[in-house]
Amino acid sequence: MFSRVLVANRGEIALRIIRACRELGVESIAVYSEADVDSMHVQLADHAVCIGPGPSKESYLKPDRIIAAAEIMEADAIHPGYGFLSENARFAEICQSCNIEFIGPSAETIRTMGDKNTARATALANGVPVTPGSDGIVKDAAEGLKLAKEIGLPVMIKATAGGGGRGMRPVMEESEFEAMFNAASQEAVACFGNGDCYLEKLVLNPHHIEFQVLADTHGNFLQLGERDCSMQRRNQKIIEECPSPLISQELRERMAEASARLIKAIGYKNAGTIEYLVDENANDFYFMEMNTRIQVEHPVTEEVMGCELIKEQIRIAAGEPVSEHVLSAEPRGHSIECRINAEDPYNNFAPSPGKIDLWYVPGGKGVRVDTHAYSGYTVPPHYDSMIAKLIVTASSREVAIARMKRALSEFTIRGIKTTIPFQQEIIDHDDFKNGEYGISWVAEFLESKNS
Repeated sequence: MFSRVLVANRGEIALRIIRACRELGVESIAVYSEADVDSMHVQLADHAVCIGPGPSKESYLKPDRIIAAAEIMEADAIHPGYGFLSENARFAEICQSCNIEFIGPSAETIRTMGDKNTARATALANGVPVTPGSDGIVKDAAEGLKLAKEIGLPVMIKATAGGGGRGMRPVMEESEFEAMFNAASQEAVACFGNGDCYLEKLVLNPHHIEFQVLADTHGNFLQLGERDCSMQRRNQKIIEECPSPLISQELRERMAEASARLIKAIGYKNAGTIEYLVDENANDFYFMEMNTRIQVEHPVTEEVMGCELIKEQIRIAAGEPVSEHVLSAEPRGHSIECRINAEDPYNNFAPSPGKIDLWYVPGGKGVRVDTHAYSGYTVPPHYDSMIAKLIVTASSREVAIARMKRALSEFTIRGIKTTIPFQQEIIDHDDFKNGEYGISWVAEFLESKNS
């Protein structure tokens, strides 16, 4: 096992990793920007190193500063969390060259599965269904329009280096193709430094289902069930749950088998997530992408499968096998997660940074809150707006919904706007209660409220 792990992240995920390290008897090293000096992960880590100013491009996205901190503090390994450098193949290579273990898959795997076009081809080669689309990168809008006509509209333009909903544009009509293609490419250049795009047939009214996978260096390749992430706005998830209320056991088994087969074929190591689109009637599924890191919504899997994924990540990176209780894990009950964001849901979800005057988190049986915030904490304007994850678990989905409704009503945050009121509306809606929602539900709900 490692002696010291540097946490190359911030916020709730940094705190989550620090706690896992402490329970494993491993010292933790926090890195932080000047804007995060008062963040809880800095206070609770065994050691802390400032790596630059507030903007992430001057701190958390600086590999040289993170590596320097790791070397000065004699870290054995680096856990990247999610976002920032977590899927940066070059950063994984730098770690390896400095004899620091990167807690995640190999740089080669990150590069293969991080490039969406290559990942799609890899899935197809291993018998995992994919939506019809272009055979590789589309060189320009003219070629793209020709292919779109062959595939049949509507289509989705996707940046091969995209993520988080960026570099994606749906095209419903031929007349809008060129403008959408150029917009997707330009956004991808600005966000990822790579404007290459490809096309996929657009599955109308789909559901977003993802499978948690885990693999070690001892020949264990397993999947830990699915999460339903269909409740989203502009490709940003709002509420996730495990298991999905939509898919049948037969479809679940097909998707699980395909997920395990894919990670075995590519020799995957550590934790990852394979994301799929499921058609409106939940008959067929299509590979969308693979995230070669831990996901924001991993707690719902932990609660249902009775495991701790961050600990398993650290164990695997240290050369240990997946824990026996994880290898034999069976699903139990139902778990729902709400992402609590510092945003004003009734002002087009505008960011709401600032000082939290009062912070009161809910409690009771089956309630978990992962957060780095507290009363008096100032939410900085430089980063993602998520300030907490509220996770509830119960014996059934019906009880979990009632528990989430109660927990949201208890969650008190004053001084800034949050998404809690909007999530209360969703949880109380008949469509959610009945499990009848796809990825377009939020947009349609907002449109109906504003009409």
